[in-house]
Amino acid sequence: MSYSRGKTFEEIAIGETASFTKTISETDVYLFAGISGDFNPLHVDEEYARRTPFQRRIAHGGLAASLVAGVLGMKLPGLGTTALEITQKFRRPVYFGDTITVTVQVIRKISRLKVVEMKITWTNQRGEIISKGSCRVLPPSLEPHSPSSAAGD
Repeated sequence: MSYSRGKTFEEIAIGETASFTKTISETDVYLFAGISGDFNPLHVDEEYARRTPFQRRIAHGGLAASLVAGVLGMKLPGLGTTALEITQKFRRPVYFGDTITVTVQVIRKISRLKVVEMKITWTNQRGEIISKGSCRVLPPSLEPHSPSSAAGD
């Protein structure tokens, strides 16, 4: 399998967007619980979850949040990207079977650091915003770089 380098700082345009979509399954939730160590009954016990305001099990917020990696690492900027900072505000729960689309949009380029800022939006299959956030990433370069040198502003 061959891989193509993602877009460099110079190749990225303000306003550019990319998305990734995934339907969250029960298996995804249980695998995430095992990876994260979060076996909160709200995620894994239907009887418990019925007695909560959600009335059924919900996916971990971190599971939906992690979908941004599929965009940043594979699409925009793509292979070779280093995530420096990600912020997120949760607005709605993600239920088993929900189809989540995470979309990033380039809003700013910081030339002196070669860093790109993007807004991030997570939506469900009904078009409802489940989460919003932003990120700063260091796109791949043609020459080697040190990711830690770009982290500060």
